[in-house]
Amino acid sequence: MGVRLMVVDDHRLLAEALASALKLRGHRVLAAAAPTSGSAELVVSRAPEVCLFGTAAPAEPGAFDPIVRIGRERPQVAVVVLGPVPSPRGIAAAFAAGAAGYVRHDERIEGVERAMVKARAGEVAVAPQLLRGAFAELLHPAVQPDDEGQRLLRMLTPREVEVLVRVAEGEDTRLIAAGMGIAPSTARTHVQRVLMKLGVGSRLEAAALAARTGLLDRAVPGTPQGPYGLA
Repeated sequence: MGVRLMVVDDHRLLAEALASALKLRGHRVLAAAAPTSGSAELVVSRAPEVCLFGTAAPAEPGAFDPIVRIGRERPQVAVVVLGPVPSPRGIAAAFAAGAAGYVRHDERIEGVERAMVKARAGEVAVAPQLLRGAFAELLHPAVQPDDEGQRLLRMLTPREVEVLVRVAEGEDTRLIAAGMGIAPSTARTHVQRVLMKLGVGSRLEAAALAARTGLLDRAVPGTPQGPYGLA
């Protein structure tokens, strides 16, 4: 017996493509809609058995607000999220909002169907490995790159941040000195201080560390200290 469902996604083309595929497999698709942010009212009014909710950014604040509303006004509607993996925080956020399932958005159509049927029956529709990843992330959260980058930035003066950015851009001592309007010997001293503070032995290591930790993303132009400053 086919499932009576709706498909919503931030991209209309994806919603319509999935809806067409499910129609061909015998399911009754009430609507295909986009974007997800405005989907709650439509789902509430149509009252499908299952709502497939596609999102590319499940960890974004408010991404699952429509699911919360659907659960409040139409608790009989089972919502199955189609989202990216790995995204353990997104998976946790989906279930916290009231989703009945979470399926990888690159899953085969048969996998989506199985999740729909399980969700309609009141079962949790999620692969065990996805749950393991979500619980592991919640119990042992990884250090975010920006956290380390912020810590490293606090160790550097605005002038040293500018030097580091120039080093990362491949400038040698002569170019750094010319760009900052300082003597080459002064530029060389700044570079050595940056390497010492970051705990690295070469300019290449400094550039790699800055890129890996997101430090460069926090160096923004336009501050009074010079062309680079702190975010």
